[in-house]
Amino acid sequence: MFTYIARRLTVAVPTILILITISFVLMWSAPGSPFMGEKLPPPEVMANLEAKYGLDQPYWKQYVDYLTNVIFHFDFGPSFKFKDRTVNDIIAQGFPVTLTYGFWSFIVAVIFGVGLGVTAAIRHNTWLDYLSVGFAIGSQSIPNYVMAPILVLVFTLWLGWLPGGGWEGGTWDHIIMPVIALSTSYFASIARITRSSMLEVLNSGFIRTAKAKGLPMSRVILKHALKPALLPVLSYLGPAFVGMVTGSVIIDQYFSTGGIGQFFVNSAFNRDYSTMMGITILVGTLTIIFNLLVDVLYAWIDPKIRY
Repeated sequence: MFTYIARRLTVAVPTILILITISFVLMWSAPGSPFMGEKLPPPEVMANLEAKYGLDQPYWKQYVDYLTNVIFHFDFGPSFKFKDRTVNDIIAQGFPVTLTYGFWSFIVAVIFGVGLGVTAAIRHNTWLDYLSVGFAIGSQSIPNYVMAPILVLVFTLWLGWLPGGGWEGGTWDHIIMPVIALSTSYFASIARITRSSMLEVLNSGFIRTAKAKGLPMSRVILKHALKPALLPVLSYLGPAFVGMVTGSVIIDQYFSTGGIGQFFVNSAFNRDYSTMMGITILVGTLTIIFNLLVDVLYAWIDPKIRY
């Protein structure tokens, strides 16, 4: 197991370095300047700004300094647009918000997705199977940028049950609609993967043997079928977890939660390259880390994967 983890780490670490390098090259290859407004500042002002942020240095030195600060100090540098704030400050403000509703979205998606998929597989070709599949396909066909305004229209404008936006410290009434809008398409995918995997496992020889021994169906499902059936689901949960935990631009825009997605969009519009790079590297690193954790968990559940 240790050798397997070491092999995965030898792939993960260079991937993070490549991600930082590509992000740096793309940002600094973009035309224009982060200090441009409606017109360029005077040359003297531009020279002072570039000297303040180290942009007057050769590109290789800027890259080495940035890579050193990110790797050894986890410092993404100052924001080019918010003079009194650093990129770390912006991430520290927005990331806890997206982490909160992203975490609950993940819990909801896994519970409902796995439960719906297992139910559909057990009741295969019955009305319950057709209803579950239809509900999953319908949920997946409605993207979150459509689901979000529908939720606001129904629960805020028509019924008046929930606030239409804001965060207010993450109270439950401000979390419900972002969680529903973000988790819907994910739990539909989890349900489809679980159903197809469970059907394949239920038709396996060892399941027929367990049934022939007279074991209760509940024990056959929970003890023998569920564990191997969840292996394909685990492969999907890594990227899905990162997608939900790092938040959604649509969710932040519609519900005004103040999450990290909203800062990412604003930094793109404002040419705040340092903030864009910081958020990009954060999301990419989380994706690599959680994929690594999923690989380790996969190998722990199925030892054949290690070889």
